[in-house]
Amino acid sequence: MTETYRAGTTGLILVDPFNDFLSEGGQNWEFVKEVALEVGVVENLKRVLEGARANGVKVFYAMHRQCEAGEFDGWKAVSGTHEAMRDGLFKKGSWGAEIHPDLKPEDGDVMALEHWTSSGFANTDLDFLLKQHGIDHVAVAGMAANTCVEATGRYALELGYHVTYLSDAVATFSKEEQHAAVALNYRRAGHAVLTVDAFLALIR
Repeated sequence: MTETYRAGTTGLILVDPFNDFLSEGGQNWEFVKEVALEVGVVENLKRVLEGARANGVKVFYAMHRQCEAGEFDGWKAVSGTHEAMRDGLFKKGSWGAEIHPDLKPEDGDVMALEHWTSSGFANTDLDFLLKQHGIDHVAVAGMAANTCVEATGRYALELGYHVTYLSDAVATFSKEEQHAAVALNYRRAGHAVLTVDAFLALIR
């Protein structure tokens, strides 16, 4: 039986739609460009945002922490992402740390607290906000497919949400990583993997 998505209890989680990922000149753009353009990720993210809002699906933004100078000094463990942040990725106040101009939040969208590593749930209020809005189904999209998107979806699954990944609204650093996430991992870390069009068609 094909799952349907009730508008009042379904939330779209948009993960890390930064200029640093999705805009020409962004710090990570050259690394994700091939996959992002092949998938049409910006256009598809724009369509799913517009479609979700038009159909009454609440949009939740799960954005990465923006880095400030000296923030990781003295830390016991620093991840590869944190090292990149030290080098200017998601630098607080920078153009790269702004949301892509086609994907900015609108009135009625919900902005969760920033996450420090991969999952949009860890040490944030995202779970609280979803529950306050009566959400039990989530569709996850954004950047990057095999890091923050996958981690956010996995965490949602552990918390008891029905999890759908949007296969053409994610991108990452290589075709191999994209395939591993979308074709293999998502099917084991959620309930459904759908295109944007298929998801929007199932909203009731």
